[in-house]
Amino acid sequence: MNPKLSERVNNMATSATLAMAAKARELRAEGKDIIGLSLGEPDFTVPDFVKEAAIQAIKDDYHAYTPVDGYVELKNAIITKFKRDNNLIYTPSQIVVSTGAKQSLANLAQVLLNEGDEVLLPAPYWVSYSDIAKVAGGVPVPISTGIESDFKVTPAALEAAITPKSKMLIYSSPCNPSGSVYSKEELRALADVLAKYPNIIIVSDEIYEHINFTGAHASMAQFDDMYDRTVTVNGVSKAYAMTGWRIGYIGGPEYIARACNKMQGQVTSGANCIAQRATIAALENPPSKIKYMVDAFKNRRKLVLDLLSEIPGIKTNEPEGAFYVFPDISFYFGKTIQGVKIDNASDFALFLLDKANVATVTGEAFGNPDCIRISYAASEADIKEAMQRIKTALS
Repeated sequence: MNPKLSERVNNMATSATLAMAAKARELRAEGKDIIGLSLGEPDFTVPDFVKEAAIQAIKDDYHAYTPVDGYVELKNAIITKFKRDNNLIYTPSQIVVSTGAKQSLANLAQVLLNEGDEVLLPAPYWVSYSDIAKVAGGVPVPISTGIESDFKVTPAALEAAITPKSKMLIYSSPCNPSGSVYSKEELRALADVLAKYPNIIIVSDEIYEHINFTGAHASMAQFDDMYDRTVTVNGVSKAYAMTGWRIGYIGGPEYIARACNKMQGQVTSGANCIAQRATIAALENPPSKIKYMVDAFKNRRKLVLDLLSEIPGIKTNEPEGAFYVFPDISFYFGKTIQGVKIDNASDFALFLLDKANVATVTGEAFGNPDCIRISYAASEADIKEAMQRIKTALS
């Protein structure tokens, strides 16, 4: 910790997923054959109709600063998408476009949290939720779940975690890192608890919405009693393989959207002009245009689960969405393998990196110390080779 830096940044954790990806890059630069299963980044190329829209935007000379909260044409495309895919009705004043869904989440924390406000985080949760809350003065409150419940929080566990200081609930469905998907009935049961506590704002992270193998996606804001206190977060990074284009957005209560617009105006202002024009094309096309990616992810899910089932001591469930598995590897805690003592999930992930040349992410970063996250946003050839390496290293 450098005393010249702020306590804020000194106390901030480095993103575990980005740290592992950086470590993998360093090892590759040293000549090691590392298979990366740590990043949540689709290995597909951007759909042609999105590329063509970006090229046309350049030809049409889009180059100037954009409105802080997004082009009106993009906001209208987002409104149409919310109605078509989620049966959610928003107006332009309820939409804010940001430089990725991560900025959308950071905006929300900054405009809603005061010092000491508690943020409920069903665990496992995405690595950045906790530190995004802390930087805004919030206090993360993890709510433990387990593989036996498919890593879904129960209404009883949610209610037990609520205190007079509870201000926000952040969850993702489909979930990063577990791939769990909350059904409409499960969300309604959680909403019944939240209805008793009107001061809690719900942040529903739906960035993996279309990578869903259940055939149905449910949003918390669909319930009339939750609509005015729920912010729906989404973007194009995952479903459209547009990770580097950095476009995310929210739909929510107008007073929150206006506050996010105010905050963003002092930090980054409007998102990239070309990426916004391309996103209009992405959202105006039906989800069926990207079904080929979803089908491929579903096949990879089966492949990775089948191969993991051949490795003793690794416990899995069947995730219903996203492109991750979150196996319980606590069987190996306390064991020494190839001269390496494994005491926790971080030790296990580093062991796989060192002995199997496979990059994963420790579950500790996601609030679950018994698991690791494996991304199957990789080729089938890489998945097969990685699983074989892991099996050999652990044998």
